[in-house]
Amino acid sequence: MSPSACTKMAFQAKMFIRMAKEGSTVSGLMDSFATAVSLALQYGVPLQVLCDKFSHTRFEPSGWSGNPKIGYAKSLMDYLFRWLELRFLKGEQGILFELPTLFPPQSEPGSAVKALAQVVALGDAPACQFCGALMVRNGSCYRCMECGSTSGCS
Repeated sequence: MSPSACTKMAFQAKMFIRMAKEGSTVSGLMDSFATAVSLALQYGVPLQVLCDKFSHTRFEPSGWSGNPKIGYAKSLMDYLFRWLELRFLKGEQGILFELPTLFPPQSEPGSAVKALAQVVALGDAPACQFCGALMVRNGSCYRCMECGSTSGCS
């Protein structure tokens, strides 16, 4: 290949975003946004420019990401572009989503019984409306141990 042919080759970057509910408004918007970002990258918009523009944008849904390098994501765009920056611009080898382990390995005998007792003690605790974690009783209300929100009490 000649040097002039190499400079004419297009960079083929494609982004696909799959949302939980296929056919929903959010799913359609995210699919269209992924296509727009893919075209922007293919036509030479630097990834750093896109990351600077879309990182830290704030809208719902937001919450704790489970990724220790990102922490709290202010929106889907915030999480996605902060992850892209970590992975492709800073070169950190991390996975996109880290699934938390529900029950870490217990070393002492009888600790499995204690862990089960803690789960049973949650009873009918509701899920947090902000991050989805199970809430714990806090007086006559519930408090989320993940994000600190309450079920209406102060």
